[in-house]
Amino acid sequence: MSRPHPELGTPRALTEHGLRIVGLGGLGEIGRNMTVFEHAGRLLIVDCGVLFPEPDQPGIDLILPDFGYLEGRLDRVEAVVLTHAHEDHIGGVPYLLRKRADIPLVGSKLTLGLIRSKLTEHKVTPVTVQVNEGTRQPFGPFDLEFFAVNHSIPDALAVAIRTSAGLVLHTGDFKMDQLPLDGRLTDLGGFARLGGEGVDLLMSDSTNAEVPGIVTAERDIAPVLGNVFATARQRIIVACFSSHVHRVQQVLDTAVLHGRKVAFVGRSMVRTMGVARDLGYLRVPGGLVVDLKEAEQRPPNEVVLVSTGSQGEPMSALSRMAGRDHTIRVTEGDTVILASSLIPGNETAVYRVINGLTRLGARVVHKGNALVHVSGHASAGELLYVLNLVRPSNFMPVHGEWRHLRAHARLAALTGVAEDNIVIAEDGVVVDLVDGQASIVGSVPCGYVYVDGLSVGEVTEASLKDRRILGEEGFVSVVIVVDSTTGKMVASPEIHARGSGIDDAALSEVRPRIEEALGFAAADGISDAHQLGQLIRRVVGRWVNENYRRRPMIIPVLIEV
Repeated sequence: MSRPHPELGTPRALTEHGLRIVGLGGLGEIGRNMTVFEHAGRLLIVDCGVLFPEPDQPGIDLILPDFGYLEGRLDRVEAVVLTHAHEDHIGGVPYLLRKRADIPLVGSKLTLGLIRSKLTEHKVTPVTVQVNEGTRQPFGPFDLEFFAVNHSIPDALAVAIRTSAGLVLHTGDFKMDQLPLDGRLTDLGGFARLGGEGVDLLMSDSTNAEVPGIVTAERDIAPVLGNVFATARQRIIVACFSSHVHRVQQVLDTAVLHGRKVAFVGRSMVRTMGVARDLGYLRVPGGLVVDLKEAEQRPPNEVVLVSTGSQGEPMSALSRMAGRDHTIRVTEGDTVILASSLIPGNETAVYRVINGLTRLGARVVHKGNALVHVSGHASAGELLYVLNLVRPSNFMPVHGEWRHLRAHARLAALTGVAEDNIVIAEDGVVVDLVDGQASIVGSVPCGYVYVDGLSVGEVTEASLKDRRILGEEGFVSVVIVVDSTTGKMVASPEIHARGSGIDDAALSEVRPRIEEALGFAAADGISDAHQLGQLIRRVVGRWVNENYRRRPMIIPVLIEV
């Protein structure tokens, strides 16, 4: 979970003309981006995303920002600005709106279209305010101006926040593709204008701060896709993020050139492409897209399937195909294109899928062996360009792990931002902008909030630890019937092991130890069920460790009669 900061203490009261910035996610991690701005007694939220679980968080579906900082103050929230429609920026919105349903959601047409679609599944009808690049609109004491930025999803926005405390530019996620497929350039002229006005604090995307140079243009992928299509003998399956509308557009255009029909596979892919097509962001020639049933009936060399699962997610369509647990059967001669980058931590899952598909006879094309993906985040060269354009008085790197934030801070220092004016914060750290100076003033509680099925926040770190132990070491259960008055055993212990690698027959060796320990406890007058349970845990745990060097969960069950 997010690291606590007791050394910082509770922040002092915000001065009348100050601006407070509290990152509740996205600082020191990639995901669950959420930043709260406080000024003149009112609040503005930028993004509200989710983090996807890691292997050591078994059973968890999503990880939310900690909304505890907002408790009792939700009525002071002017709006939630959504910079773009990726899950790590909008996925937490349904859970926030459970707490106050009428918070206005501010975003571009596509962003709002996709969040409405998501909220429909949660049976929520949101209050929305559509903005475009060039829009300038006040929300309470926050005067907001929006700027076009290009990213790996259309219609992304940066936002300038003007208050009496100063001007903040939050870039959102961005890159500087000079030949974007939709012709929508990152508004460097607007950034320069803000720099001339005087930016008091720049908050900028740090994901690729360690990567030198500039990102490759998105359109450079098209000829590579064309070559793969030209040499594919049978069916082509393209896996990418369901939100990457531009990548899907390139696949559709290439399919037309090679006379293939396209079918979308996966619920999120079908939903997102439907919204993108309805809003005019995806151009689909008539008759090109068919449903999956029709695609399966066509000759394999006439079909392209566009699927989810580029990150090796266990229940995604592509992972199920690799495990032969899907109606689509991958066969010898099929071509699979993984048109996305690897999210850190997903490498093992992705290569497991690649190996599974290869074993089935498919040719797998991925970023490691062909230019089938370019990043949606600005590299160091572009970040330097923005820093020099904006010339901020203060700088705060956002959206990145610690190594990314540090690397971005070094870039800011190279461009002349004073070391004392560079603030590196992580989740829960409170930053105040007062009299033109940004500084850390304290911290607030900011842990992980786990979503497990229908439960939100009920799974704790302690219960996750139990799950990890059960998954890695198994458990040993000990059922004992004792006299409720004396604490003496009425019958011999019944012992079972599951997932621990210990045969039930071998457990008979520990039975005399349990009986002896309980006999001593009864002689000492110990009859409390909790104390007896702890005693059994120690006795069995010590025996298992001595004989097997393992640490399974010991579950004593005492039945009092």
